[in-house]
Amino acid sequence: MVCSRLLLSVYIFTFLTGVPTNILAFCTFCRKVRHRAAPIDVLLLNLTISDLIFLAALPFKMKEAQDNMTWTMLYNLCPFSSFIFYVTIYNSTLLLTAVSVERYLGVAYPLRYALCRRPRYAVLASIMFWLLTSANLSFVYIMPYFQWGKESSNVAPSTCYLNFSSEELHILLPVRLELFVVLFCIPFLTSCFCYINFILILSRLPNISRRRRLRAIGLALGTLAVFTVCFGPYNASHVVGYIHDGSESWRIEALLCSTLNACIDPFIFYFSSAAVRTMLKHCFRNIMAKVHILNCGGAPRGPNQRPSEKYKEASPP
Repeated sequence: MVCSRLLLSVYIFTFLTGVPTNILAFCTFCRKVRHRAAPIDVLLLNLTISDLIFLAALPFKMKEAQDNMTWTMLYNLCPFSSFIFYVTIYNSTLLLTAVSVERYLGVAYPLRYALCRRPRYAVLASIMFWLLTSANLSFVYIMPYFQWGKESSNVAPSTCYLNFSSEELHILLPVRLELFVVLFCIPFLTSCFCYINFILILSRLPNISRRRRLRAIGLALGTLAVFTVCFGPYNASHVVGYIHDGSESWRIEALLCSTLNACIDPFIFYFSSAAVRTMLKHCFRNIMAKVHILNCGGAPRGPNQRPSEKYKEASPP
């Protein structure tokens, strides 16, 4: 099945690239928050945690794709893994929106925002986002049990949150439309407003360097690209399905774009946080130093050993 092979390939790619980069970002933001927390660091830390939880649920989707979209695992894992999968996707949209708002307020109202810029507000916002997405996506957890209860026998359905009857779609389609409006459309329009004005304000500031301006523009365009490319197709399927009064066949392929968000977010971290850039440069220098040592065939020089001492040890007596 071509669709299953495509799903499995994208899931594996996302898992292999997303796990190490998000773990690196997680360690960086934990250290930053522990020493000197800023609202942007709290938001990006929560975005990293959301991506890591998403990646932890991805092996269930890998197994499902390997089995040609049939659910061969314990059926209780179906609602649990699906709930985690979708909640973290939509939670990312809200956290990315919060990052755009934080950036916009910082340049539009620098003095006024500095007076009320507290990390605890970012913590409260993150908690609110988790509660909002969990409440809106609760039907993802309930629906598989509802399908199981409708079976005439005690045998669990062979698929997980995939095939729906007309009665079930009558409930799901309005909920999906609500997800499009509340968890995608409003955050997307908010991010567009914030980042467009963010770019316009930066372009008028005379004392900002060209490198910093380009980095900020890259952050704005990258975030909007994530919204459009990663979250747009799947959320568009909600609207099309509501209009056609059915579940679109290309919804699974559209969901792949949202899956890739977990390995794209680290690039947003790079533009958003100086701590991540410093950590990446430090790791790169360490890797290059080890490669140089291996190519030279020698051991690393001790911290207190001077070059002359090294040559004396290497020379014959």
